[in-house]
Amino acid sequence: MPSAASRPPIDTLNDIYLHLVHSGQEGVMQWQDADGAWQSFSAAEVDQRVRAVARALRAWGVQRGDRVAILSENRWEWAVTDYAILALGAVVVPIYPTLTAPQAAAQLADSGSRILFTSTTAHARSIASVQHSTAIERIVLFDSTAAHADDLLQHWSSFSTLLSAQFGAPATPQSDREFDAELARTQPADLATLVYTSGTTGESKGAMLTHANIVANVLGSMPRIQTQGQPRSISYLPLPHIFERMFDYLLAYCNCQIAYCSQMDKLPAMMLRFHPTEFIGVPRVYEKIRAGVEQKSSASPVKARIFRWALRVGERHRDTVLAGRRPTSLRWRLADRLVFSKVRAAFGGSVNNFVSGGAPLGTATGFWFASVGIVVQEGYGLTETSPVIAVNYPGASRMGTVGLPLENVECRLAADGELFVRGASVFSGYWNKPEATRECLDSEGWFATGDIATIDADGFLSITDRKKELLKTSGGKLVAPQPIENKLKSDPLIANAALIGDKHKFLAALISPDFAALSAWAAGQGIDASDRARLVVHPRVLARFERIIDDLNQTLAHFESIKRFLVVPDEWSQETGELTPSLKIKRRVLNERYAAQILQLYSDEATSHAV
Repeated sequence: MPSAASRPPIDTLNDIYLHLVHSGQEGVMQWQDADGAWQSFSAAEVDQRVRAVARALRAWGVQRGDRVAILSENRWEWAVTDYAILALGAVVVPIYPTLTAPQAAAQLADSGSRILFTSTTAHARSIASVQHSTAIERIVLFDSTAAHADDLLQHWSSFSTLLSAQFGAPATPQSDREFDAELARTQPADLATLVYTSGTTGESKGAMLTHANIVANVLGSMPRIQTQGQPRSISYLPLPHIFERMFDYLLAYCNCQIAYCSQMDKLPAMMLRFHPTEFIGVPRVYEKIRAGVEQKSSASPVKARIFRWALRVGERHRDTVLAGRRPTSLRWRLADRLVFSKVRAAFGGSVNNFVSGGAPLGTATGFWFASVGIVVQEGYGLTETSPVIAVNYPGASRMGTVGLPLENVECRLAADGELFVRGASVFSGYWNKPEATRECLDSEGWFATGDIATIDADGFLSITDRKKELLKTSGGKLVAPQPIENKLKSDPLIANAALIGDKHKFLAALISPDFAALSAWAAGQGIDASDRARLVVHPRVLARFERIIDDLNQTLAHFESIKRFLVVPDEWSQETGELTPSLKIKRRVLNERYAAQILQLYSDEATSHAV
């Protein structure tokens, strides 16, 4: 990584783009074409494409402050379009491609976006069906095969055709001067992007993030991400999530090579091919990797015994690993050779920094990875804070916390434990929602996060739960559901869990199994796993989950313990609506979807002794 002295100062995201271009690097962007072959762009080639897109936008009348939307999976066209929009002083509106047409239309209409860049004809058709309720004038398709696109909108374009046309009519010195002038005109206080919150508890809102907000977060986060040599990373978390996007800007400023992964199922193969040095994930990604490792380790009795032995060895050396040191004992080195090295190899074998954010990691998952020799640097942030507020890092890491706040972020706790933060990375408010802005952002710049937190004597921040998601039993006890849910998810048989019990005498749990792991376990028990609905009510399956909950209850206060549970035959996901794009559960959706079953769980509450 270049030293701080060798990097030019930055005030806007355009400065990061200029640094990338002037770096003269080869292979700054890596991607797979339609045939699966790997392609590469140099810094100069990226610059050519950004300027070409910017010329097209100018020709379509896009002016400073106009909103331009991107609805696409992660791909090089996303990044190029992002830089081009920002270069003109326009505002980027990222839209999750997993949203339904009405949901996407609501964000397009609210933002007043005029032009939409999208990845596929299917996405374009989806938006065309609701185009009448938006201000969209033109759709641009990233895919080179845009068959029958002429019936989508009166005005549409193919991205490849757009580039070909611009390259066929090369930039003039005047157009280049105009582009450079627009780049220079952008000020730190200018609006860079509208990032719509995932709306776990209600209406999605567009957080207004300026160039200064995101740059401040880049600069504040950089000392915590200590890259080495030639950094490489895979951009696979959704770019509409500011977590991935901010880190991509940070890594571009560090001369990192970035490979774009459009589908999560391609990630394992990409890690083996690209050997990333920086890995950024949300907790569910780490949980799935852990579950996969444990499932493979149980493939034979011999493998299972070796794995259990290695894990016990790793647990005894966990504190050394968490302190950033490599254990030297003969047993640990043998365990590392037989087991731990294979876990690292699954990530490509070259990762120096493992970072987790977007939701609580859970101490069970963090300790498990430390036991196999990997320190996952858990952090915390929100869309409205661009996003990082705090993060653990080598030399200052404490399991169970989200680390020390960034140097340029202030934190304080309200009387009820709610965390308030202030700093240059805190947003300027919600687009078109002054009342919602006033509710969370005061005149002194303090932002109410809505999270309940604690700060220990050394300044390490811990997040207990969302203030609005705290459950209050009918006996008046407050319960934070996320820590309990995280403990449940640490079991390989459980993919997701949701605690319920607000205003009830006792708590219950909805459990979505990891069906791959459950089916493997069922096969070993001689249980038919072909029908999920029958599988989740099988007496031996229910008995297995009951043991998991009984073990968990031993670690909980009486009022926190789970008295009843429901195993559902569904795998929760973004596509089916139970999870946000950052893979957090939508508690309101789950309560509505399983209302009848929840009612049954509490049908005898008045006379029940399950308290």
